[in-house]
This record gives sequence, structure tokens and C-alpha cells, in this order.
Amino acid sequence: MKNFWKNVSTYVVVALVSIGATYGMYSYMDYRKGYSSSDTYNYGHEFDQSGVHLASLTADGYPDFTKAAENSIHAVVHIKSTVKAQSSSSPQRQGRQRMIDPFEFFFGNPGGGGDNYQYGSPQPSVGFGSGVIISKDGYIVTNNHVIEKADEIEVTLNDNSKYTAKLIGTDPQTDIALLKVEGKDLPYIPFGNSDNLKVGEWVLAVGNPFNLTSTVTAGIVSAKGRGGIGSFNQGNIQSFIQTDAAINRGNSGGALVNTNGELIGINTAIYSQTGDFAGYGFAVPISIAGKVVADIKEFGTVQRAVLGVMIQDISTAKEADPEKTKNIKVNEGIHVSGFAEMSPAKQAGVEEGDVITAVNGVKVKNVSELQDQINRFRPGDKVKLDIVRGAANKNIDVTLKTSTGSTSVVKKEDAVGSAGAAFKELTTEKKKQLGISYGVEVAGVDNAGKFHKEGIAKGFVILKINNQTVSSPVEVERIIQATSNSQDKVLFISGITSNGERKYYAVDLSE
Repeated sequence: MKNFWKNVSTYVVVALVSIGATYGMYSYMDYRKGYSSSDTYNYGHEFDQSGVHLASLTADGYPDFTKAAENSIHAVVHIKSTVKAQSSSSPQRQGRQRMIDPFEFFFGNPGGGGDNYQYGSPQPSVGFGSGVIISKDGYIVTNNHVIEKADEIEVTLNDNSKYTAKLIGTDPQTDIALLKVEGKDLPYIPFGNSDNLKVGEWVLAVGNPFNLTSTVTAGIVSAKGRGGIGSFNQGNIQSFIQTDAAINRGNSGGALVNTNGELIGINTAIYSQTGDFAGYGFAVPISIAGKVVADIKEFGTVQRAVLGVMIQDISTAKEADPEKTKNIKVNEGIHVSGFAEMSPAKQAGVEEGDVITAVNGVKVKNVSELQDQINRFRPGDKVKLDIVRGAANKNIDVTLKTSTGSTSVVKKEDAVGSAGAAFKELTTEKKKQLGISYGVEVAGVDNAGKFHKEGIAKGFVILKINNQTVSSPVEVERIIQATSNSQDKVLFISGITSNGERKYYAVDLSE
């Protein structure tokens, strides 16, 4: 029974699901009128892309991947990220135990970790991964975990030319980062439409893991909207494309390409007990990754809006409470089990016990699919939810907002954006492990943000900010925003590391 409720709890998420603000300037929106912020197929226009269609058939009628592969390999790069050496007396290096992170199945740990601890003079730590050029002037998309904590980023193209990359921005919640190298007429892969992918469709996985020029493998789409993959990335957006194309270490940030030669995903994780490919690979769909990098390019940070509902797959809700859900006749959809503070959905008339079955006419069968759909919109956008309430079907219009209740887009200079961190609620297991009853975990840190500058790392558990206890990401963001508007713009943060060590930080928001 204990394990059952533990499993149930992992499916319950606060859907502070995010939005895309791909076309931010009003003049550009006027020029592009007719396209909405959810028009994912056109994210490539932010990077001046023009589509290509390279699919062809052999004389025997079989798919021919050669043209798509030839185009893709020149646009997939090798990424070398270097973290400067830390003092051997640094608390971060003392007593650190080696923990297995599923993301390290691809990439390893650029931050060093226990295996890299050395006595004497500390050495720089180097990690490797892949990336995809998405514009002829040198924008590159990769995974956040590939370049996380990196002080120097070097990019090597398929022709062995090398560039020093600038980090434009990161989004730990989707594990996507945007880099820029100074180049002209570089080969790139145009965005495709991941919504049009079908299970069973052929795809290519392209990576450059060992700086030995790009490598191509082929497989099919095994599943779409896949979430709940293992224990990693909990609390973050999960709506992956699953493929059986062989992917191994160092392929993080590489391209998932359709037979038209279009980018339809960013390879991010594999499900493996050993770290080597075991038949399951996962990619962030371009419907999400394209929106993220377009937001970063335009606004400096990803635009996140709030639907503000606590949700479960309907099948999970029925197993958890058969009596309470006995009158629900549908077997697919998302059960609303509660609301976040200032919930736009609640304000619009959504009620506890409702089942969400579609967003703007697009059916959603589970939590991952709902996140994928809402993730495309920005604060102030309206979405139409199809709701099953008892025996009745309803349509409810919801105006999406930020976690602070605003309908305005967030600029990088805004307080939460400049802090450069993402947050998630603590699991019951984590609280028990650390012996605490409240707190909020840092889910990821932007290398360009103020949290990173002060040494606050992913996994740190915040207990108090300015002497106020915190129990939810919304509370943390509200305090950060309020402090930035006050006379004293300093956050005094207390908390504990994953090893149980008490830490204190001061983050100056005025700088």
C-alpha cells in the first residue's frame, strides 16, 4: 500500500505548465498575422529558416535516408564544456559521493563529481555532448545538462572547424539550452512539425559524441507524449518522443530527424541500467524545444504561464479513489484533483473532479499530453478546455497567467528571470530523507543567473527566504518578485544541500 501511494504521488503534479512566446514584437506579429503563438511549425522563422524536403524512395519503394542524413550530419556539432578547477578545500568537493544521474548516461558529469576528486592541484573538468545548428548565423540548440556549470564551451563542426560558443540562455525544466557561435552560411537543420509524427514512422538520430564526425542511426517512433520516465526530471515538463534509434553516451543534444531532413526532436535521455543504449531513447519534441529557444532568443528567458491545476491521469485517479471517481465514465483524460494559488483554471470555472479531455480541440489523454499542449502558449493567451463533469460535457475558456498572477510576458531583467533558477516541490521521500517538513528544491540553475553566481546549485533545498519559510515554487517566486520591488533588494536564503549540510546565501537582486 505504501508503494501504491508513492506511485500515485509521482503522477500528481502542479501543472504550472509553460507557454511559448515565439513572436514577441508587435510589429513582427502584425507582419506575421494569421499565426498564433501556438503555431509550432513556424518557430524556425525566428531563426530565418527555410524548409527542405529531402525524402525519397529507393527503386524498390523503401525509404531512402541518404539525403536526409547527408544534410543533417553537417549541422550536428560536438560540444566540449569545461568547468574551471575548484579548490580542493571547497565544501562542494569535500566528502562528495558519486551519485548516478540518468542524464549522465549520455554526457557524464561536467561538474566533476566524486570520481574526479583529486588530491594536489585541482584540474579542470571536461564534459562532452552534441548540439544542432538551427540557423545559418550560428544559433545552436543543445541540452542544458550538456553545458551546465560550464565556464568555457567549444563547438566543433563536422568539418573539424572549431568555435567558441556563447551561452544565450538555458531552461532546466525542459533541459534545453541555446548557444551562439559567430559564423556565416553555416549548415543547419530546419524545424519540422513534431505534432505530425506518427508512431511507427522512421526517424534518424544524429549525434557527434566523440568528436569523430557525426554519427547516424535509424529507428522508428515508438511512442509520443511519453512522461514519467524513471525517477529523473520529476516536477519538470515531460512529453518526450520515444524512439528505438540507437543512442549512446555523448549524444545528448543531438538531432532527431524525420525522413524529410527536418528537426523534430532533441535527443535528451536513454532508459538504461548501465548507461548504454538498451532500446529506449527519448527526445524533447521540437514543438517544445523550438518554443523554448525562440523565447530565449526573443526575451532572454522562457515564458511560463500557469494553468494552475493539480492533475492526475484519470486511470490513476480511479485507482487511488474508486468511490470518489465512480461516476466518471471516461477512461482517458486528466483528472483535476486540486488547484494552485491564484489558479486561472479555477477562476475560469474549472472545478475539482473535472476531467480535461481536450485543449483547443486537440484531445489529451494523459498529463504529458496536456502539458505539451498548454506549453505552447504565453501569458494572456486564452485556451478552450473540453471538460467532462459528471455526465455533462462543458467548454471553458481559460486565460493563462504567470505564477504570480500576471498576463504579461517576463523579461530576462525581471526578478525571477534574473535569479536564473527553476524550482520544484519536495517529495515526501525527500522530506523524510532530510528530516524536514517543508522546503523547495532547486530544480535547475541558469549559468547566467544570480543563483549560479552565488554558488546555489541544482538540488539545494531552500528552507527560508528572508526569514519566511517556503513550501512551494509559487511562494519562492513571489518572495523573489516582492524583494526585487522593495528598497532592500537582497535575498537571504537558508537551506540544506543534498548531503544534509546547512548553507546560507545572500543574493543581491539590484546588481
